Amino acid sequence: MATTAKDDDAVIEQFREGIRGTLVRPDDAEYDDARTIYNGMIDKHPGLIVRCANVGDVIAAVNFARENDIETAIRSGGHSGPGLSLADDGLVIDLSDMTGIRVDPDAKTARVEPGCTWGDVDSATHAFGLATVSGIISTTGVSGLTLGGGHGYLTRKYGLTIDNLLSADVVLADGRLVHASEDENPDLFWALRGGGGNFGVVASFEYELHPVDTVVAGPLFWPIEELESTMRWYREWLPQAPEDVYAFYLVGEVPGDPFPAELHGEKVCGLMWCSLGSERQTEEMLQTARDVAEPLFEHVGEMTYPALQSMFDDLYPPGDQWYWKGDFVRDLPDEAIEVHERHAEVPTPKSTMHLYPINGAVHDVAPDETAWSVRDANWSMVIVGVDPDPANDEKITKWARDYWHELHPHTVGGSYINFMMEEGEDRIQATYGDNYERLREVKAEYDPDNFFHVNQNIEPAD
Repeated sequence: MATTAKDDDAVIEQFREGIRGTLVRPDDAEYDDARTIYNGMIDKHPGLIVRCANVGDVIAAVNFARENDIETAIRSGGHSGPGLSLADDGLVIDLSDMTGIRVDPDAKTARVEPGCTWGDVDSATHAFGLATVSGIISTTGVSGLTLGGGHGYLTRKYGLTIDNLLSADVVLADGRLVHASEDENPDLFWALRGGGGNFGVVASFEYELHPVDTVVAGPLFWPIEELESTMRWYREWLPQAPEDVYAFYLVGEVPGDPFPAELHGEKVCGLMWCSLGSERQTEEMLQTARDVAEPLFEHVGEMTYPALQSMFDDLYPPGDQWYWKGDFVRDLPDEAIEVHERHAEVPTPKSTMHLYPINGAVHDVAPDETAWSVRDANWSMVIVGVDPDPANDEKITKWARDYWHELHPHTVGGSYINFMMEEGEDRIQATYGDNYERLREVKAEYDPDNFFHVNQNIEPAD
């Protein structure tokens, strides 16, 4: 943080007086709460945190940080695994108080401010029997998930979150507010769809909505000993399944309530289902899974979409220690399944591996149509070490890294940026493939000095 902003109380006070929101400093009582994010493994100490009340505050914060040469991070939901929503000794532009939502049920669109969580959005849209594509934990912020690409239960039917983004209002590094869509600043709009927080602070998102009310959903678990047979079946079944049906493959441990007491602690593999079809159609799909191996447990039934979206919230509350590694996966050869077998006994009760489907409607978009370039993979894989106890950090990190290193040769090579820690430019370049150079050119146009660099950073072209 620059000397002027750190040491000159008059400069800071002038900034404070010019904003509608709240400015938090290290000596303030609320500082520790303000600097705490979802991943308990992150312990950063910003110099200033500005809780923006509106887009005017965002503009003021960007101008203040640029003029005083302050390293700046952007926080929305605070779910960044590597903690890229904070900056040690820098300025955090905290958007979490900007939570306005306007649903247009006739146009089937929603205008959403960047501090909203997906739970906020689901609640607002469900009143009209509508939804858009999001993740699987409702406390996740809309901004990070969207700008990274976004995938979830509706992806096989309706694509990625960015495939449902219609427009965005963006505060640029020079303090200007611009509109980005297919018709206005189309190059910026292209880059926002998967390019992360590299290009500005999004002050509002406009999403396309779809008729989604109730779904047929829930978990089905097999004993971990059935991993080979069930994953072999899954690799053939999932790419051919109707797009109305979604099921991500998992390995993990049966948690406590509401699961039966006799299953608590059992190591399992399984599927998390979400079907937009009828219960009868879904039952036919479930039976094909049962025919492969007898389930240890299943609880699949009709529920509202918001209920499904919040199903993991209690299992994964804020404050746990997280370490994750991801990759895009096109195929599951026998050699990869053998790796899964070797590492599938998770080290802690909350640790897991998920294979999220990203085929179906995702494959209908050309690789150069958005910044997200991997449009021929079938899964977005994440290996997650999780535990509430910091004493287990090394254990969960080693498990995730070892698992990933053995699997990596069997993957596409890049990763969903929201499933990456700070892994370097080569990994970022591999993620964007042929789109990487174009992203650098857009970065040079909209942020030539790389002001927005506390992210999975794309450096501007020379």
